[in-house]
Amino acid sequence: MVGHADDFAGGPPKGSSLATGTWPAWDLVSAGKTKTEIPSKHCSGVTRCEFEQLVRLIAQLYILHSTLNITMEYRTLGKTGFNISSISLGTWQVGGKWGSGFDHENASQILHAAADAGINFIDTADVYEAGESEKAVGKFVKERSERIYVATKCGRQLNPHTSESYTPAALRQFVEGSLSRMGLETLDLIQLHCPPTEVYYRPEIFELFDRLKEEGKIQHLGVSVEKVEEAIKAIEFPNVASVQIIFNLFRQRPTQLFFKLAKAADVGIIVRVPLASGLLTGLYSSTTVFAEGDHRFFNRRGAAFDKGETFSGIPYELGLEAVDRLKRLFPDTANLAPIALQWILQFPEVSCIIPGASKLSQVHSNLSTFELPTLQAEQISAMNEIYQELIQPEVHHLW
Repeated sequence: MVGHADDFAGGPPKGSSLATGTWPAWDLVSAGKTKTEIPSKHCSGVTRCEFEQLVRLIAQLYILHSTLNITMEYRTLGKTGFNISSISLGTWQVGGKWGSGFDHENASQILHAAADAGINFIDTADVYEAGESEKAVGKFVKERSERIYVATKCGRQLNPHTSESYTPAALRQFVEGSLSRMGLETLDLIQLHCPPTEVYYRPEIFELFDRLKEEGKIQHLGVSVEKVEEAIKAIEFPNVASVQIIFNLFRQRPTQLFFKLAKAADVGIIVRVPLASGLLTGLYSSTTVFAEGDHRFFNRRGAAFDKGETFSGIPYELGLEAVDRLKRLFPDTANLAPIALQWILQFPEVSCIIPGASKLSQVHSNLSTFELPTLQAEQISAMNEIYQELIQPEVHHLW
């Protein structure tokens, strides 16, 4: 059972046990309504609080039902030794859609649904909604009994975001701030958050994290990078245990050299932007409208940050053309996201993927990757041809 939130707007998917009977709250659940949006007309006969609890319970039951037959895959995160879910969770938008403000109730539902399905690795950052994402993750970890690995990032608070702004004192302050917001004694993984290239040539920055590890404030250091060259330079430092990098069907350059070097150095690879900002779901079109506060509206040319973070740096119309060809390869598939994720997981060098979710149903969409038949060699070859013919000339040399 594969689908996206938009596919389920009319009710539970056919074949689901939730599809039987009458579920008056389903429209609220599938639409991702929050407690402040639930209209009072739905609350006759029960208190508003009771109705809100019912809505949340139905949502949680649906996700649980949807993932009962999923067997989570776990992989080792390089030299950390952490055994983590190959599909994990990024929390850039866990509190709601990009630019919508942070909804802690929404975040809690998504985080718990992910953990209930076997996800045990959560990636966040101190700048996600000005620290609110970290607070939500910290609260969630305390509510779980199983081992949850927490990765956060630091450095993007610096203004200006230049190499000169990166100092051991500033980074120490950021680490301690993350620990305080999450209420944790130690960070499983702290990652430099896409620092300027010059930072990778400053040993004193990397040495700081050896001191923080000796103090028990962190367990391991990683980096999140924009460019392959930065990733290759970063893993020269022996205390770098992981690299977070953009990798997907539309951004294939890391496979040429970096994957081999990372494997040799026992460095874990965390894949971000796996769906090219949603392009690879196949749910967007030339008429799709993105809100002005959404980076897919304002950052297509890199106005706010590296344009490679938005649609993987691909011009939107070209991306739609490539996705249209992808749809022809899988004509019976409404939501291409699980196929795109499975394409990434074919590479054993990948430790995990961290797709985001702003709705509960997107958690299931990501995890339904494990329900699909394995991609065949001829399908993978045809997918790669789309990249080689349309995308590679545009972006391959840039990142």
